[in-house]
Amino acid sequence: MSPDQDPPQRLIWATRGRSWGFRFLLNGGLSDPLPDYARIVAHLEDKPTTWCRAAGAVALRFPDPLGRRDASGRVIPHEFAVFGDLADEVESVEDGLERVWPLVAEAYARVWNAPKPPSVADLRFTTRATLRLDAPRSADGDGGDDGRAAPCSSREC
Repeated sequence: MSPDQDPPQRLIWATRGRSWGFRFLLNGGLSDPLPDYARIVAHLEDKPTTWCRAAGAVALRFPDPLGRRDASGRVIPHEFAVFGDLADEVESVEDGLERVWPLVAEAYARVWNAPKPPSVADLRFTTRATLRLDAPRSADGDGGDDGRAAPCSSREC
């Protein structure tokens, strides 16, 4: 990532690497992503592969598409809270794999095997990914629910 290029702002991404623990790699442009992440991802079923629409966003979890494992041999999960226009495009885990994963796949490939957790600069996102995810999260631009969320079902939460 060049010094003048910002990371994607409408995506919270939590995962772990081969030797570093579960953490946020992207914070959705928030100083503290945990409250939004917890509110959205809490709607996911307790399954390794799942998705749901909740609180005007999409929660998504799937195992590493390349089958990468951590140093203890555990499959590496990827969890996302997706906002804005991209969230409107995700209606299944398959959609997430097709639309969200390609936005982070190259960055993750660069850092997953690092001995220590990566910085945002280590991720080096492409301009295409940055532009795609920088849409407002709600009509009033505050990142809140824009009224499109529905009660939980599988996997409309």
